[in-house]
This record gives sequence, C-alpha cells and structure tokens, in this order.
Amino acid sequence: MSQSPDRISNSFRTRGNAVRLAAAASVTLLCGCSWLSNKEKVQAPKMASAETLYNYGIDALHSQRYTLASGEFELLQQNYPYSGYTGNAELMEGYAYYLQGEYALSVQQLDRYLELHPTSPDAAYAFYLRALCYYEQIADVQRDQQGTTEAMDALEEVVTRFPQTAYARDAQLKIDLCRDHLAGKEMLVGRYYQQQHNYEAALNRYQRVVQDFQTTNHVAEALHRLVEVYMALGLADEAKRTASVLGYNYPDSQWYRYTYNDLREYHLLSNGTVQPKAHAQGFMSRMWHAVF
Repeated sequence: MSQSPDRISNSFRTRGNAVRLAAAASVTLLCGCSWLSNKEKVQAPKMASAETLYNYGIDALHSQRYTLASGEFELLQQNYPYSGYTGNAELMEGYAYYLQGEYALSVQQLDRYLELHPTSPDAAYAFYLRALCYYEQIADVQRDQQGTTEAMDALEEVVTRFPQTAYARDAQLKIDLCRDHLAGKEMLVGRYYQQQHNYEAALNRYQRVVQDFQTTNHVAEALHRLVEVYMALGLADEAKRTASVLGYNYPDSQWYRYTYNDLREYHLLSNGTVQPKAHAQGFMSRMWHAVF
C-alpha cells in the first residue's frame, strides 16, 4: 500500500527526532563520564610530614606565636602517633601552653607526657615545667594559699626525683620562697587576731611561724609579736623568755630593738638582758659625720 507524502514526511521527522534524542543522550552520557573521570583525579591536599609539622611548631615558638605552635604539635600527634617526633611534640605542646599562660592545659599535657614516657631523658624538665605551672599561680598573701602549697609539693617532687640537676637547685630556691610566702600569710592572720584581741589565735599563728618556718624572714617579727601577746596577757616570764630567744638569734634586728624597748617600758629588763646591737653606719652616714 502506498503512503501519502504527508505520512512519509512525518515518519522521517519522527525518526529524525529519535536520532537527535539518542545523540543528545550519548553526549550527556559522555560528558557525565568525563566529569566522573575528572573527579576521580582530584586528590585531597597532602599532609605535611611529621618533621615538617614539628619544625613549624618550633618556628612558631621562636616567633612567639604560641597558639599556632600548640596547634602544630597537636596536629602532629593526631596524624603521626608513632613518629619519632611525637614524644617531643607532646612535651613542646605543654611548653607552648605554659607560655600562653594556660597553666591547667599545660599541666594536663605534661601529665600525659609523663604517663607515656616515664623514663624519658626529658622527664626532669617535664616535672620542673609542671611545677612552674603551679608556681606561677601563687596568689597574694591576702588570698587563699592552696596554690602555694600545691606549688611546694610539685617543686619538692622535682628535688626528690632529680636531686643532682639544675632543675632541683632552682626548685629548692623556689621552695624557700614558697615557705616565706606561707609564713607571711600566717603573720598576716596573726596580726589580725592580735588587733582583735583574740590572743590565743594570734599565739597559734606566731608559734607556727617560729616552729614550722624557721628559715624564713618572718621569724624575728613572730618572736616580737609573741612577746607583745604575752605581755598583753600578763605572762611576764614567757615574755622575757621569748625576748631572750629573739635577742640571742637576732640581736641586731629592728624587732629586737622594739622588744627591748617594750621590756624596758614594762620594767621587765634584767641584768642578763642582751642590749640591741647598734646599726653599723653606711658609707654616706660616715662621710656625713666626718664632715659635720
């Protein structure tokens, strides 16, 4: 059966549309494959090596970018937990926190380092740095001294564990300063009690300074205050006995001069009472008297 020209034309048109659709689909498919192929070729940025990260951290420390330094050391530990640089990175991260004044974070990091590397050659430094974190937080004598006690404990651990090191020598000096600080706190409280006429409480504070902080600079004043309290309580014998201890150990101190004057005022001086030593004149004072 013959077909009309219109039906033949429509048939070719239909076929042409089908061809064009197939071609378009082929192009789309090819483009999609090409896009997937290109996507497969895109790679994530390569992580820097452990050595590079460690050097970045050290450079940041030298340039005083402490936050960046701690971040580099932390990144190294996360990505290279078994690297030969990891131990040093743990220690240096604690140091970076210390330089930032982030003492709690520093102590936490140093404790972790010491737990993982208890026999490390750098353990002495880690203990010392840990003690410094507590030492830097010591409060004024007007405030609670729990931090001073914690600092002393940490410093004494350095001295006990590493007695022949420079860290131990410096720690001992800081222990002496801590003890002087604690004695100062006792004196502050004792003077307050004395002013409030709470003499028993004042005696306890002053006696603690004399007994427990004998190497500090506060002992002479503590003995003088004890004499004052004993005289206020009418305990003349105790006052004279304490004054003799003060005169024997600190004969040239201002506190013994105060005590001597108090004993004289209350007629408590005896033949055996040591007189205060006169102050040695300084160079300018001698020159003044020589000229005038």
